[in-house]
Amino acid sequence: MKLERIEVQQLQMPLRFRFETSFGSTTIKDFLLISVHGEGAVGYGESVAMPTPFYNEETTETVWYMMEKFLIPKLFSQPIETPEDVDRLFAPIRRNNMAKSALEGAIWDLYSKQKGISLAKALGGTRSLIDVGISIGIEPTVGEVLQRVERALADGYKKIKVKIKPGFDVQVIQGIRERFGDSVPLMADANSAYTVKHLDIMKELDQYGLIMIEQPLAHDDIIDHAKLQAQLKTPICLDESIHNAEDARKAIELGSCGIINIKIGRVGGLTESKRIHDLCESHGIPVWCGGMVESGVGRAHNVAITSLPNFTIPGDTAASSRYWDLDIIEPGVELVAPGQLAVPEQPGIGYALNQQAVGKYAVRSASYRPAK
Repeated sequence: MKLERIEVQQLQMPLRFRFETSFGSTTIKDFLLISVHGEGAVGYGESVAMPTPFYNEETTETVWYMMEKFLIPKLFSQPIETPEDVDRLFAPIRRNNMAKSALEGAIWDLYSKQKGISLAKALGGTRSLIDVGISIGIEPTVGEVLQRVERALADGYKKIKVKIKPGFDVQVIQGIRERFGDSVPLMADANSAYTVKHLDIMKELDQYGLIMIEQPLAHDDIIDHAKLQAQLKTPICLDESIHNAEDARKAIELGSCGIINIKIGRVGGLTESKRIHDLCESHGIPVWCGGMVESGVGRAHNVAITSLPNFTIPGDTAASSRYWDLDIIEPGVELVAPGQLAVPEQPGIGYALNQQAVGKYAVRSASYRPAK
C-alpha cells in the first residue's frame, strides 16, 4: 500500500438536539476527519475524541498533535502491506487509542477499496443486515425521556439505551417500564457515575429486567465490577474499562462483566476490535458496538465491524438523520427496515464523502506527505 498523502480536517457539526450524559452535554460535534490517499483511492477515518478529556484522556487537540508528531510519520516510515501492519507499527506508542484508530480506520477503508471489497468483508463480516438500537441522553425530566423512548419504539429500534446518573436513574427506568411494559429491550448506561456505595441503587435497577447495566463504576475498574456483578442478576457491561483484548481477558477471568461494549476508537482500531470480538466469542461473552455520536464516516465503520458474528446485541448506530440535518456522507446511514441497517457491499465503507458538507463544517485542515 503506497501512501501518497494524508489529510486531517477538523469539523464542527451541529447536532439536531442537545445530547447529555453524566459527563456533560453537547450541541456541537467537534472531531477530526482523516483522508488517506494512495494509488488512486482515498480511505476515510474519523476520530471520536471529544474537545474535553472527560470520556477518556484524549481530546481533539491531543489527537491532532499525536498524529502530526508521531503517528503519521510512522505510517510514512516503512512499507505497509495490510491494515494489521498499522497496528504493529503503532504498538510502541502507549494508549492514544482514538488517534491510532482514526488513522488505522482510514487505512482499512483504503485497503478495502484497493482490493475492491467491502470493509465488512475485509474484516470477516458475515451479515448483510444488522439490528441497531438507540441511545437516549439525560433529559430535564422523566417525561421527556419517555417521549424519546416512544419515538424510538415507533421507529422500530431493537434496543433502548438510557443514560443515567445519581439522582436520575431508578425513576427513569421505572417510568419506562410502567409506560411501555417489560418487553421493551432496555438497558441503562451509567458512564462510570457510581461507586460501590451506590449498591442499593444497583439492586433497585436489578429488578427491572434490563439487558445490562453499562459501566456503573469507575472508568478504570474491573475489580469492584466483579464484586458488584456477583450481587446482581443483570449482566454488567464494561465500556470505559476495556482498552484492548488484554483488558477484556482479565475482566472475563475475574467475572467483572457478562457483556462487553466494543467502541472502535476506545480500543485503538478495527484490528483490536476484531481481537476483542474473537476473544469474547471464544468465552461465550456477547459484544455490541457502542456509539460516540459519530458522523457518517464513523457510523459506516461501526456498521462494518457489527457485521461480525458475535455482535449479537443491537448497537448504538442509529440513523444519520437522527443526529444531523446534513451528514458528511451520501447517502446517509439510514434504516432500511424498522431497527435495521444494511451492510454496504460496495468497496470500502460503501459511502461517498459529501465534499460540500465537509467544506461547510471544516474549521481547520492540514496535509502531510512522505519525506523525499
